[in-house]
Amino acid sequence: MRRGEKVYYVKDFIQTVPLPSPKKIYNELEKLGYRGQPLARKAVSLASYRHVKRLKLLHSKNTPRANLPPRPNSILMGPTGCGKTYLIELLFGEIFKLPFVIIDMTKFTESGYVGDDVVNILVQLVYAANESIDIAECGVVVLDEFDKIAGAYSSARFAGQGTTKDVSGYGVQRELLKILEGTDVQIPLDFGFSSRGPRALISTRDITFFAVGAFSGIRNLYERKGVGFMQTLEEHSGDEDSIAYHLTEEEADDITKFHMFGFLPELISRYNRIVPFAPLHRSTLKEIIHIKIQNYQREFEEEGFKLHIEPKVIDFIIEEALKRQTGARGLDVIISKYLEDVAFETFGKSEEGEVVLTLDSGGVSHIVKRRA
Repeated sequence: MRRGEKVYYVKDFIQTVPLPSPKKIYNELEKLGYRGQPLARKAVSLASYRHVKRLKLLHSKNTPRANLPPRPNSILMGPTGCGKTYLIELLFGEIFKLPFVIIDMTKFTESGYVGDDVVNILVQLVYAANESIDIAECGVVVLDEFDKIAGAYSSARFAGQGTTKDVSGYGVQRELLKILEGTDVQIPLDFGFSSRGPRALISTRDITFFAVGAFSGIRNLYERKGVGFMQTLEEHSGDEDSIAYHLTEEEADDITKFHMFGFLPELISRYNRIVPFAPLHRSTLKEIIHIKIQNYQREFEEEGFKLHIEPKVIDFIIEEALKRQTGARGLDVIISKYLEDVAFETFGKSEEGEVVLTLDSGGVSHIVKRRA
């Protein structure tokens, strides 16, 4: 493909990508079923708008790269099940329909060690772009479980004695740094995972990166009770409506804490926004569970049964999710557990009737009312 053909192909693609205002993006997320996180949702809606606007300036208006706004790389931090990755899935999978990948960072190691190579993050993005490198260069990468690559302090790292490689920590961060700084990276031309064979170049200059993690161990960095966000953690630890910890924007934006947590300062500085996600409260979980129940009701209706879950069962499930500290992610697990037996009994029998989930002294049980 000639260089001119590449430009026109990407230009045509970018012209098809919508660009609603950040406020419309925020509201569209609500229509798609996203609940809670008003502050974080605003911040990430704006980041997604800036990513697409930057692409349109570059490819549709031919704005010189020197005049482009910076990439909206962001760190999303908050407890499990609070909607971090789900927000990205809705934004780029449903609203913008841009190629994106969610990468589990726990499987990555520094080059030369057993484990996945960091360069394969870009290979997976190319797969998501239907094997078009040009379109992949407009995509989004989500580094999930980002906090799990925090390095361990080592005298070898500072003194330079012995090996400087760290299989699960600083070595991976250094590999990531090469990608995040915006450069040309070699990937296998056949999109395989072998280090041999022909290679191709992919530019990371226009790829936006989101680093996602719970950062739950950050609480251990503070020994003095009542100082900084440790005080906030203590205040929220007894709150029945919250899960795990809570962090204010000012506290999250203190990059020095990430250095203490085991991150290279130059890596964290590649992110220009740190967005804290609040713990999900009981009221938000109730909104979410009603949306999830509708999906199960449609499934049972397809099998000929109307599904009714009593309000006291819903409250019981929410309490169980709060106790497990699994947030919205755990709701499906708990609902499925209580529907599993009755689904096994009723599905695939060409019968009709009603299924009721109720709560008694023995816990959650079900009642099946079959039509004659």
